[in-house]
Parts: sequence; C-alpha cells; structure tokens
Amino acid sequence: MSSPLNSTALLAVAGAALLLSSCATDPGRQTALLQTTPPRHPSTVVSEAGFSNWSDHHAGGPLQVRIDLSEQTASFHRGGVKVGQSSVATGRSGHATPTGSFTIQEKIAQKHSNIYGSILNAQGNVVVSDADTRIHSVPSGGRFVGAPMPYWMRLTSHGVGMHVGPIPNPGSPASHGCIRMPRDMARTLFEKAPVGTQVTIVP
Repeated sequence: MSSPLNSTALLAVAGAALLLSSCATDPGRQTALLQTTPPRHPSTVVSEAGFSNWSDHHAGGPLQVRIDLSEQTASFHRGGVKVGQSSVATGRSGHATPTGSFTIQEKIAQKHSNIYGSILNAQGNVVVSDADTRIHSVPSGGRFVGAPMPYWMRLTSHGVGMHVGPIPNPGSPASHGCIRMPRDMARTLFEKAPVGTQVTIVP
C-alpha cells in the first residue's frame, strides 16, 4: 500500500489542478491581473478590469490628479509621490474633454446624467438608446432615463467630471467629454479626494 501524500505533495497537486482549471479563462486577462496586483493593504485597490491600482499608505500630503488625454490614463500623486494610476476613457471626437487646471467642485455618489441616456416609449421600450436631450424628444407617455454616473466628481460648470463608466477600448476615447474610470478606482478616488482636489488635464 502506498503511503499517504504529505502536505507538500498535496499542495503541489492542488496547485497543478488550479493551473489546469484556469485554461478555460482568458489568459490575457489573467496576466493583466497578475501583473497589476500590488501588495495587500487596506489602502490598496485593483480595478475589476485589471488595469488600475492605488496604494497611498507610504505617502502623505494633498492628493493631485493628472489626466493624460493622449495616453488615456490618470495618475494620482501625494507630496510628489505617485500613489496610483488608471486607464480612463475621455471625450471622443465631437465631445472633447477640456484641458487645463481644475478642482473637484462637487461629489455625488449616485448621479444620473440629465443630458445623456435612453428614451423609453409609453410601453417602457427603449426607442433611443444613446439619447441626447438637446436633440431627441420624448414621445407622449414616454420618459427619459439618464445614464448612471456613479461616484460623480464635477470639474466644470458645464457638466464635465470624473465617474464610473465603461472603457470599451483601453487607450481610446469613448465618452461624451467626462473622464470615465473603472468602478473600483472611481470609488477609491471619490473616498480619497475631497472637494477642492486639484485635477490637471493635459493633451
């Protein structure tokens, strides 16, 4: 009769099984998650999309945000020390994100757009999925449903801000002018950045 497997052998077998079972997942996504996972710490966050990170437990001072439109990235600094970064999606053609120096003017955890969203008819069916209230009208009995913009951080008086939003093609603009971020990153920034936080947007 063979002897029972020792704990080292059991770990090796379990590890091999886990590796084999992961073949059904997207290898590119796995690699991205492994490459961007920072050390575990209460102040650390990794986005669900795998391309954002935050770790500010070794840095102090006011938070500063820098948005790079050409790279479609955001970087976060405290006292000159980089504490995080994220892919973003800024304004696509015809909806340019403004450049310059801004500050966070207001923060609303659950906000909906009053300009962009969907238009439903009286039966509740979507008749315009990418509606602009300045262009599209609501049919009789219908209604407009504003696009959700969780963890909204306003930068301008004309409706440009940072918030949760899809980044369909990382590295490419996709928004109506706002700075979209992965949910985990937007939530972390919302918690860490008070009203008045400096935000610089460069071309």
